[in-house]
Amino acid sequence: MRRTLPQALAAGLVLATATGCTSKDFPRLGMPTPVTDEAPRVLSLWQGSWAAALAVGVLVWGLIIWSVIFHRRSRTKVEIPAQTRYNMPIEALYTVVPIIIVAVLFYFTARDETKLMATSKKPTHVVNVVGYQWSWGFNYVEDVDGDPKTDVNTKDSLHKELSAIPDRMTKGFPKGAEGVYEAGTPGERNPQNGNPGPTLWLPKGEKVQFILTSRDVIHDFWVLPFLMKQDVIPGHVNRFEVTPSKEGTYRGKCAELCGVDHSRMLFNVKIVSPERYQKHLEDLAKKGQTGYIPAGTATTGGAKNAETNNP
Repeated sequence: MRRTLPQALAAGLVLATATGCTSKDFPRLGMPTPVTDEAPRVLSLWQGSWAAALAVGVLVWGLIIWSVIFHRRSRTKVEIPAQTRYNMPIEALYTVVPIIIVAVLFYFTARDETKLMATSKKPTHVVNVVGYQWSWGFNYVEDVDGDPKTDVNTKDSLHKELSAIPDRMTKGFPKGAEGVYEAGTPGERNPQNGNPGPTLWLPKGEKVQFILTSRDVIHDFWVLPFLMKQDVIPGHVNRFEVTPSKEGTYRGKCAELCGVDHSRMLFNVKIVSPERYQKHLEDLAKKGQTGYIPAGTATTGGAKNAETNNP
């Protein structure tokens, strides 16, 4: 014990000081700093889960240490201690308490998930995120020129490029949205910070709805400081909304193993003022990147049980 204890303390000191974390990072328990209005809800759930786990851990560790100290053979001098076949209060306790813990965690998870997955019928901005091997494309469904008469979101246009998106979602598209796009490549880099992948621009303080579609296999759209991610599935469209709250450039990546070059599916998210965001859309239009890139595999409808009943 005398030799092992100093080594254990030294190892603990190294682990505590070599992580690169500061006192400001500790309350987030490894999570990035939130940059959307919705992210603190995720952070709160994360912190609460850790608090519950720590409380359970302290109780279990305490019982183990108490048992080791007060029931050691050297203390009682008894070769075989008294055997207890069952203890109804204790058995009821370790049955009921875990059920209560799971029920409480389920309640808060379901409550927060309902809030996070709520979407607007008429969102301020709509971005169709397109995943494909091995990069990302972004269809900005926007009225770039401010003229509602220049609406290219005709039925034929939607059928051609955005057929993967169900009609119930396209009803929320803004009037006069001629659209602009960004199609990324794995070798592309952000000119400001040199990070690999294309850059998705978002306006600060305005709600953005992401409509997620895939051209090939399952990907996962993950912006690290959003504190949430969602699968991008061929033949099935997911969506969620965020309100960016902090300007800056942040990292994004694919969080689903999608093939040999999965690690190259990186992108950036640049949060700017609404005025700068509008200017970026106009710059894309000037470069000829108007309309939309193909969104992906057409939606085939809800999943159905394919099993047959055999007599």
